[in-house]
Amino acid sequence: MNVGLNLLHLHLHGLFRSHDLELGRDADTGGQTLYVLELVRSLAARAEVDHVEVVTRLIQDRRVSADYARAEEFIAPGASIRRLSFGPKRYLRKEQLWPHLDELADQLVVQLQARDRRPDWIHAHYADAGYVGALVSRRLGLPLVFTGHSLGREKLRRLLAAGGDREQIEQTYSISRRIDAEELALAHADLVITSTRQERDHQYSRYGRFHSDRADVVPPGVDARRFHPRSTPQESADVSAMMQSFLREPQRPPLLAICRADRRKNIPALVEAFGRSSVLRERHNLVLVLGNRDDSRQMDRQQREVFQQIFDLVDRYDLYGSVAYPKHHRRDQVPAIYRWAAERGGLFVNPALTEPFGLTLLEAAASGLPMVATDDGGPRDIHRRCDNGLLVDVTDRESLQDGLERAGSDGGRWRRWSDNGVEAVSRHYSWDAHVCSYLALMQGRLSTSAAAVKLLERPVAQANPLGDRLLLLDLDTSLEQPDAEALQALRHQLSASPGRSMGPGLGIITGRSLAAARQRFTELQLPEPSVWITQAGTEIHYGQEDQSDRLWAAEIGVDWQREGVERALADLGDHITLQAADNQGPFKVSYLLRQPGPAVLPLIRQRLRQQHQAARPNLRCHWYLDVLPLRASRSEAMRFLSLRWALPLDRFLVVASQQGDLELVQGLPAAVIPSDHDPCLDGCRQLQRVYFADRARLSGVLEGLQHYRFLSARARVDQSSM
Repeated sequence: MNVGLNLLHLHLHGLFRSHDLELGRDADTGGQTLYVLELVRSLAARAEVDHVEVVTRLIQDRRVSADYARAEEFIAPGASIRRLSFGPKRYLRKEQLWPHLDELADQLVVQLQARDRRPDWIHAHYADAGYVGALVSRRLGLPLVFTGHSLGREKLRRLLAAGGDREQIEQTYSISRRIDAEELALAHADLVITSTRQERDHQYSRYGRFHSDRADVVPPGVDARRFHPRSTPQESADVSAMMQSFLREPQRPPLLAICRADRRKNIPALVEAFGRSSVLRERHNLVLVLGNRDDSRQMDRQQREVFQQIFDLVDRYDLYGSVAYPKHHRRDQVPAIYRWAAERGGLFVNPALTEPFGLTLLEAAASGLPMVATDDGGPRDIHRRCDNGLLVDVTDRESLQDGLERAGSDGGRWRRWSDNGVEAVSRHYSWDAHVCSYLALMQGRLSTSAAAVKLLERPVAQANPLGDRLLLLDLDTSLEQPDAEALQALRHQLSASPGRSMGPGLGIITGRSLAAARQRFTELQLPEPSVWITQAGTEIHYGQEDQSDRLWAAEIGVDWQREGVERALADLGDHITLQAADNQGPFKVSYLLRQPGPAVLPLIRQRLRQQHQAARPNLRCHWYLDVLPLRASRSEAMRFLSLRWALPLDRFLVVASQQGDLELVQGLPAAVIPSDHDPCLDGCRQLQRVYFADRARLSGVLEGLQHYRFLSARARVDQSSM
């Protein structure tokens, strides 16, 4: 009997549920949320699909509905939501989720491992889910589909073009982390789904790890049951009642905008164009449906600023009686609002600075409402197929005003645009066509990583060499010039513990080669380690074995070109110099910085991306730069060991103290940070499983061991509350 497909979607930020989506509540709950919900419903209705699951964030916050605190929720037959808790319980905007995404990735790997059947593929939506999807895909060998929805590089370009300050943009949007996450997702994605050709050919092409042969355009669908031109007297009366208190002449053709109160949506520019034009003010009303608002104090700062700009412009141009901005509307009223505007010969206006696709444009077109839209991204494809309005340069105030005046000047042309839109959406943008293309692409293109499959199929008879928990010490920091008394105490505690499979094991992390690490370790007179993670995480050795773990080498070697890395960075001699040959490794190119600090890292990342190198730089202790395979790190080596030997991550204890150690303390492993740590680790105080010791260096490590009772039979590293 044929088994249907089992699909997993990752949609992490905003507020996601199966009913009454709070679209427009904030910048994180918009068109992406609706798209994912409709896609999941449509997939679940297909005969070839057994089940579709959406993983999102579990939120316990009195400021939002209790719906978001339910661990599981039914969407439709064959479709469900699973909510996982990561980071603080309260609702967070997406820019604040980055420190907590590793925790989710670790949880998801554990849950998927425990299932009888794993997903056939993962579809990650937006950069945050792309980051998590890349990690899960890498560790479990599951195919990955990525849809960015909007991209960080394009957003940065537009914000800078609009006069934004780069440092302020970074502070507000964490734009560098977002772009890095998009690069990681693109490097791991078996398939990238874009909504438009412009998005694929111009926006994604700015990413060094984007492969155009792995990308396909699949325009989103429109629900024809909801969006159509056939209105009823009752729904028209309901919308009229919503606008009645605002408009003196409600029968005038409205200029309708439906979006979030977000700077990128550029609504103040629309209000100003309306206010400055006597033609528009005599001919039209302006209707702004910008989400629901109750108490302005509960809005985020950006929403408040946008509304304040709108109110100021209404006052400046004395637009009272000509502009409507209702405080509340239900999601099920949106189709009726489009139809109400179409009945009056109105126009749908999308003045966004950047528009990856523009689902609202299709909804309006299906409802018989022509458009005036930004000449950017998705509207170009929609206009090419639908011929249902005008595209304008919304960054030019005169162009926007002129486009609006021309679009509303010819009734015959308006009717032709209206008919074109209804017919073209039915032909090109149905959900049935979208899902058919979607499934065909995935079934035809996706395959699993051979190395990952080998890892998952490892012989179960092999004995676990790590012990029932594993202490990982950094030879280059924690054990460098240790205090004699503290070293003696550690020696005594490790010697007294059972060791190996009966108790805790010892692991050594180092940037050195195995031979150099063993030579240095012998001087410490500590018990023999169970495992060595050497060469900055690129090699794993067990006990006295000289042969490195071949599965790990195969996994990190995907697309790695050591000589290509050296060539890509060869002309940066003013910034970096190669270390001696004995500090190099097959999967590690090591440099010294000529000037300490992270300032050179963006340049190095740029060079590696431009030369299409699957590599990443890692700066340690301000001076030492290692360039490693994209899939390699000390953190990923630790997770490889967890999967390889079925030792849960919450049974690992790591020590972090220096620049570059941040990767070690994120996620499920427990961590100790001595008091003399680098200031860059102070931000980890918000993480649950991190203990900040009062003492320095190795004494701080001993304090952490006592805190977790790690070396006793009653170790508590697997408890979530520290």
